[in-house]
Amino acid sequence: MSVPELVPCLDFKDPAYDIVIIVTDDPSKLTGNLQPLQKPIKKYGELDSSFKKHPIVVCTDEVPCGRLIFSPTGPINRDYDDVRRFADAAKVGIKRALDAGCKRPLFIRPIDNSFPKAGLVATLGALQALYVPLECREAGVPPHIEAMGVWCDNLERVTQGIEVLNALEKGRIVTRDIGGSDPERMAALRVEEYLREAYKGSSVRMEVISDVERLNREYPLLGAVNRAANVIPRHRARLVFLEYEGSGPITKTLFLVGKGITYDTGGADIKAGGVMAGMHRDKCGAATVAGIFKVLAEVKPAHLKVVGGLSMVRNSVGEESYVADEIITSRAGVRVRVGNTDAEGRMVMADVLCHMKELAQDAINPQLFTIATLTGHAVRAMGPNYSIILDNGPARRLQNAMNIQATGDEYGDPFEISTIRRDDYEFHTGKSEYEDVLQSNNTPTTLTNRGHQTPSAFLIMSSGLDKYGIDSEKPLPYSHIDNAGSSGPFPGVPTASPLVAMSAHFILKK
Repeated sequence: MSVPELVPCLDFKDPAYDIVIIVTDDPSKLTGNLQPLQKPIKKYGELDSSFKKHPIVVCTDEVPCGRLIFSPTGPINRDYDDVRRFADAAKVGIKRALDAGCKRPLFIRPIDNSFPKAGLVATLGALQALYVPLECREAGVPPHIEAMGVWCDNLERVTQGIEVLNALEKGRIVTRDIGGSDPERMAALRVEEYLREAYKGSSVRMEVISDVERLNREYPLLGAVNRAANVIPRHRARLVFLEYEGSGPITKTLFLVGKGITYDTGGADIKAGGVMAGMHRDKCGAATVAGIFKVLAEVKPAHLKVVGGLSMVRNSVGEESYVADEIITSRAGVRVRVGNTDAEGRMVMADVLCHMKELAQDAINPQLFTIATLTGHAVRAMGPNYSIILDNGPARRLQNAMNIQATGDEYGDPFEISTIRRDDYEFHTGKSEYEDVLQSNNTPTTLTNRGHQTPSAFLIMSSGLDKYGIDSEKPLPYSHIDNAGSSGPFPGVPTASPLVAMSAHFILKK
């Protein structure tokens, strides 16, 4: 695993580069040292009035390599424009450079007063386009480029920026590798192997629980989902705990639980009708948690302690499958009636969340999160480009969702905010004296009212977090994040969202 080499550059006429890429909404903004680059772009514009709509390649003597790519952002001043315009233009510009055969591009980092993080966001967009999937790398596919220069008018700023970019991109590579790789390459055992290598020699501590008796005893809801997969040794579950502790003083403790369904058949409630393809991506929540720990290992924030739990389980179908109507008592002592085995994500996280709740009671300034590609309803409700965040009462008092949304907007990793309502608790309240909680109805979330909101109430109720709300003696802030939409297209490369927003909010900001 490696990030493409990023080289700070103050001189865009450095002959070491074979193409120069500019991202901006208006060539007239190329001032100071960059002003000579206005001329060839404007000259091209005299021939083609669409030059502000598509990336163009122009020949010019203003750079030693003789080639300049102008990749326009389009307008950035309308009500609905945001910093992602820069990332989008950077991706397109880099892809155009690759098509032109470049191996050492020089990326002109945009400076825009309207968007303070435009330079970082644009460069992250370029790096997204340069990612080579894990299976391709293991098959011998070389990197797309040898190195990329990053220009800025201030050497100290660009050098510090590259340090942050390297940390974020290393985290995103971990997330993409785990989230995007196929069900066998990233079966639970191989995720464990990958993570041991990723954190080797770092400040991240790792503990793995694989003993099925212990899983069934301490994490019974997870153990139920694992039953069918457990009969195949290479598919057996792994519960991976990660821990990072800064040098202190610690001012914040985060508890992150990630859904890591290595493949989701739907279980006994099988995914029929051709909707199973792509279900290797049902582990992008756990993949995000793993990537955040890679960022922690690189940045080493002194003020944070972070505990992560990755529920790596395959939702297989077979004679050992758990089935609807089973009643399983959770770690918190809550009797859960299974309504649909395809609602396995909430099952594999609930007991781990309960464990985190136990730890959080003695922690400094704790906040708990679940992160999961949990529902199709999230995509239906908010579209394919947004993570959704929901706060419990104590988290809402901290304005946690609003603050993270603001950070996500700043860093081009946006969130939509939903609200946990009484309806969601009522939906999951047991319907008979047999059970305390109903896990799910038997209708797809896309056809269920409040389909992405109700699971957060299930997680709160089944983990016992409902005893730690605003009416309790020890309120615990908890937020649920559904990244089913933001995790990326299939077929395609995972985005690693919401790693950048979460890292920026808790790790980069002191």
